[in-house]
Amino acid sequence: MEVRSSPQQISGQLLLSNTLLNVFAQLVPVAAGLVTVPLIVQGLGKERFGLLSLAWVFLGYSAVLEMGLGRAVTKFVAEALGKGRQDEIPALLWTAAVAQAVLAVLVVLIAAATVPIMVERVLHIPPPLGAEARDTFYLLIFLMPVVLLTNTLLGVLEAAQRFDLVNAVRIPSGISVFVMPLVGMAFDLRLPDIVGLIWGARALALVASAAIVFRIFPVLRKVSVTVSAFRRLLRFGSWVTVTDLIGPLFKYSDRFFIGLLLPVSSVAYYTASYEIAVRLWVIPTSLTMTLFPAFSALQGVGDRQRTEVLAARSVKYILLTLGVLAVTVAGFADRLLQVWLGHDFAAEGAVVLQVLSCAMLINSLGGVPYTLLRAIGRPDIPAKFHLAEILPYLALLWTLVRKWGIVGASVAFLMLVTLDAILQFVAVFTVCRISPRLLLTSGLLRGGLILLVTASLAWGLRMLGRSLPVAVQAACVALLLGFCAWLMWVVALDREDRGVIRAAVRGKLK
Repeated sequence: MEVRSSPQQISGQLLLSNTLLNVFAQLVPVAAGLVTVPLIVQGLGKERFGLLSLAWVFLGYSAVLEMGLGRAVTKFVAEALGKGRQDEIPALLWTAAVAQAVLAVLVVLIAAATVPIMVERVLHIPPPLGAEARDTFYLLIFLMPVVLLTNTLLGVLEAAQRFDLVNAVRIPSGISVFVMPLVGMAFDLRLPDIVGLIWGARALALVASAAIVFRIFPVLRKVSVTVSAFRRLLRFGSWVTVTDLIGPLFKYSDRFFIGLLLPVSSVAYYTASYEIAVRLWVIPTSLTMTLFPAFSALQGVGDRQRTEVLAARSVKYILLTLGVLAVTVAGFADRLLQVWLGHDFAAEGAVVLQVLSCAMLINSLGGVPYTLLRAIGRPDIPAKFHLAEILPYLALLWTLVRKWGIVGASVAFLMLVTLDAILQFVAVFTVCRISPRLLLTSGLLRGGLILLVTASLAWGLRMLGRSLPVAVQAACVALLLGFCAWLMWVVALDREDRGVIRAAVRGKLK
């Protein structure tokens, strides 16, 4: 199997193809969840489904416990591949695996001792479900080492730009979270048994990941654990952990303050708008997943020029794709909420959705410099920004929620991500010495003009189509997006951009 992370092989076509693969890999489990969750709720009941939901949350956030070692492995393996030094990879992977194993044992021992307290005193689970809840949590605790090691192995494949293989593992693994409960319900299994099925699926994912990684990198058959590699990984990973720990605070504190200061129904109105807006993150997240190892490989050989061009073009691509979608969502926010959840949600949450859509765009643009800073070995810079932003954000959130309700919460989030994006760009301009002029000459201004055109057309369609049937309005939105796509192709994309897209499409068709 081929390794694609040498600087010569990192091309726009490869990055675009990998981004599309990542988008697909994120959407497939979401689609599976939309189909299966109603069936699971009906089959398990609300109480057991609540416990299963906690299991899903655990699977999603267990990576926070790895001390950033998985990201560190991806970064340093990509650098080693960029330099043509595959002999450095065994020490990186095996050292990270041993460190994660030790950490997992400590966490398992501590967590296992606290399960009864968690079930009986913290979550207040009814006695009839107590035994099932305890068994479920014990299984989840012992699943953690499997999840951490799988993520680290897949991180090696990401470093090699083999996102085709990464997603070949992640897609079935992600779907299994929703399918296994249906299998368990078909055989009338208890909730711990269902979680055991999920455990088995994740174990298979670990075996598959290991088999693929060892086939691509036969050098890993030589076990190597070194103190120097551990120090190198820990220096990088510790700052990644800071960001990973602060992230959920930024993500959920708005709903906490809304629930604290406003009626409970306000949390529902805000969450509904947030869940629509956050789906816009699929595109930039998929892109930055491919950019991180690419930036790292280019950093390994000191290819500053290609790094600058790749960063500038990535900002433009996010502005064009996500920008058009965000503006369209903002323009038809009330219609989306009304069709999905009804008049009350549209009346209460439309402005929130408009603000959050803009916030997601700005935050996604800031994701490019954020990823670049991590890739050049400076994860401390974004982490320090986030540490400095916590208290001002919480104070602002408290003030604006009290003054403007859920709209105030969305405005506070918009102000946070705008400040953070500005800081990330300034840091890149300063530390990486990338000229702001490069962003302008890469077509960013033309992209901004297309956004203005899109916003104007969306607003006009919204005003003119108020009384039209929903199907007609949806057709108008589709035409708007098609027109904007044509405008992007003709005005904002240059010859190289169009060549990359044509090559990627031809590659997929073959």
